[in-house]
Amino acid sequence: MIVYVRIPFKRYGMLPRMKSKKRIVKASIKKHEGKDAGKVSSPVGKWSEAIAHLHSVEPVLAEIIDRIGPCLIKERKDHFKALCQSIVSQQISVAAARTVWGRFELLFVNHHPTPAQVLKLTDEQLKAAGISRQKNGYLKSLAQHFEDGSFPDKKLKSMTDEEIVSALIPVKGIGRWTVEMFLIFVLNRPDVWPVDDLGLRNQVVRRFKLRKMPDARKLRKMAEPWRPYRSVATWYLWQSQKLI
Repeated sequence: MIVYVRIPFKRYGMLPRMKSKKRIVKASIKKHEGKDAGKVSSPVGKWSEAIAHLHSVEPVLAEIIDRIGPCLIKERKDHFKALCQSIVSQQISVAAARTVWGRFELLFVNHHPTPAQVLKLTDEQLKAAGISRQKNGYLKSLAQHFEDGSFPDKKLKSMTDEEIVSALIPVKGIGRWTVEMFLIFVLNRPDVWPVDDLGLRNQVVRRFKLRKMPDARKLRKMAEPWRPYRSVATWYLWQSQKLI
């Protein structure tokens, strides 16, 4: 489960010149970088260019950024584990997912599932952990794709977003939305725009004061100026659910 921590962020407001605005944004982020000095893999400051760009091209996002603070999307190296979590969490509550995932982890050495170990698990072991028969098949399919190289996990850095989508879609139980979440929260790809995500669409309606839910084509068009940082825009719109 990914947990977001809200960090106080000095309001830097709307400034008349883009250059000045970016300077203030970077100064504010640098302040938070100082607080996290010495910590491993701190996401604070990683997205400074993205924040400056979005703040300068979209007033609605600028206000959200001012109120939420730095983007805290953090890269994960455990690709297989992250995808297993995604499958286990499907169509159940957050609390239930946490319980089932905890039981699932106990089946592995150091609580770290590997493709080979998942393939060796019996149906009885998975059932005892709370994994349904359907998700059992999904997990075994994922493990098989990793184990036989059908999903080229070691080559992801050289692959485009769409190539990764195409490589993961054949896995049972994984659709485009799941891959898009993997691209954003695990690989930290900066320009993913999940137009089918209901939470994102709801916040677009709310924050941009639209009369009706925009379709995928309209969403893509409105986000064009946000390239190449639409993943960060997505994160801020999700986070804006916290705001009154």
